[in-house]
Amino acid sequence: MSATTESGLPMEPVYGPNALDGWDPDEQLGDPGEFPFTRGVYPTMYTGRAWTMRQYAGFGTAAESNRRYHQLVEAGTGGLSVAFDLPTQMGYDSDAPLVAGEVGKVGVAIDSIEDMRVLFDGIPLDKVSTSMTINAPASLLLLLYQLVAAEQGVPGDKLTGTIQNDVLKEYIARGTYIFPPAESLRLVSDVFAYCRREIPRWNMISISGYHMAEAGATPAQEVAFTLANAREYVRTALSAGLDVDEFAPRLSFFFVARTAFLEEVAKFRAARRIWARMMRDEFGARNPKSQMLRFHTQTAGVQLTAQQPEVNLVRVAVQALSAVLGGTQSLHTNAYDEAIALPTEKAARLALRTQQVLAHETDVTKTVDPFAGSYALESMTDELEEAAVDLMQQVEDLGGAVAAIEQGFQKTEIERSAYATAQQIDSGERVVVGLNKYDTDDEEPYEPLRVDPALEEAQVERLAKLRSSRDAAEVERTLAALRRAAEGSENVMDPMRAALAARATVGEVCSALREVWGMYQPPATI
Repeated sequence: MSATTESGLPMEPVYGPNALDGWDPDEQLGDPGEFPFTRGVYPTMYTGRAWTMRQYAGFGTAAESNRRYHQLVEAGTGGLSVAFDLPTQMGYDSDAPLVAGEVGKVGVAIDSIEDMRVLFDGIPLDKVSTSMTINAPASLLLLLYQLVAAEQGVPGDKLTGTIQNDVLKEYIARGTYIFPPAESLRLVSDVFAYCRREIPRWNMISISGYHMAEAGATPAQEVAFTLANAREYVRTALSAGLDVDEFAPRLSFFFVARTAFLEEVAKFRAARRIWARMMRDEFGARNPKSQMLRFHTQTAGVQLTAQQPEVNLVRVAVQALSAVLGGTQSLHTNAYDEAIALPTEKAARLALRTQQVLAHETDVTKTVDPFAGSYALESMTDELEEAAVDLMQQVEDLGGAVAAIEQGFQKTEIERSAYATAQQIDSGERVVVGLNKYDTDDEEPYEPLRVDPALEEAQVERLAKLRSSRDAAEVERTLAALRRAAEGSENVMDPMRAALAARATVGEVCSALREVWGMYQPPATI
């Protein structure tokens, strides 16, 4: 059945120059699903099926998070997105003195395979696509997920999902790195090779501009520094002997969606075009899937306000719509109360409902790339592409992404942009509703979700029981094998999996690698 408007008029699945008399589109626009993919990576986009609706969730213990996952699945989410606490992100166990007070605060604490079992208890891993926002220890969490899936009877070739695994942006914007860049890149390439062999449908990296944007990067900087990092990952994989058309189709990206609606739509279109040309012309990729920039989007957490938090519902809806019109493959919508605390169950459900309204109550899923041919949007796409390519060339002139990171280039550029934005907000030049304009003194009190401090104590006790009940000699034997692999050139994923299966903890595995590879110390900057 063909789509129609609310007035009963026909609505075409794809519009082009024939729909506009006398319009001569630029040759780089093309058709949806065709190089350079300006109009989307698939010919039908959402007219065939909507984007994957993910909800980023995780807090406290694995049991607490598991209950939230079941609520989200029952509410209709098509994919889970796991938030890990800071100790897990940094490769420390919950009982490490260094992380006291941080366990379960910004995500779920995962110390071992036992926690991963609880986290996904009752979740059918052959039917749910899972995204894990984890970077330096991404390899460990992927292996734990695979081990738990195997216990469910789900083989690796049935698993679908994504690990972020993008450590380069940690040196630029977030700081949750562990190892030096060279060793981190080796681990990334080992994951690439392992996934090709063991988990072929898995997206083995989600190259992220989101966190750089949250740190203050402009849309042009977000695209440029993300794709410069992607170039470095491709080079690393090629140097490890991998063929570009074997691994490139499993690369994915992660961008922010902000309230600057038109520029965000243009940003996504420009990013697809740059990536397609880089993969074809620079790296010789011939498989069209290697040239497709597929990406997940999350609405902009940094733009949410603790003041008048209900207004964030409007912000998130606008941001989500920009991602959809920009052609995202999956989307997470932030809850309106996240500027205050972890989202409540009601707020998380409303965030998901926002996506469902866009998918089912609007007409944006009836036609592909409806803004194509807009004078404003096409000009903005061209200009944003030009600005991003120029920044990417500056990174290349410094020796590539890693060399530029070591010189502080990306970090300095982002900090300069963040400072300019802060000045604009402080002066009132940039209006933030409810913060520097249209504020009120009679806000209703809000009761945020709080993580019970007793959960940390319970997690530490759980870890102590694990250590006392496992085969300590087997754990040490497998960790020794991992150290030997790290000292040489073999893929570390197989000995790492053996250690995790023997119930070695995340902290113990990361410590074994720290002993061999060391820890990254950022250069002093002024």
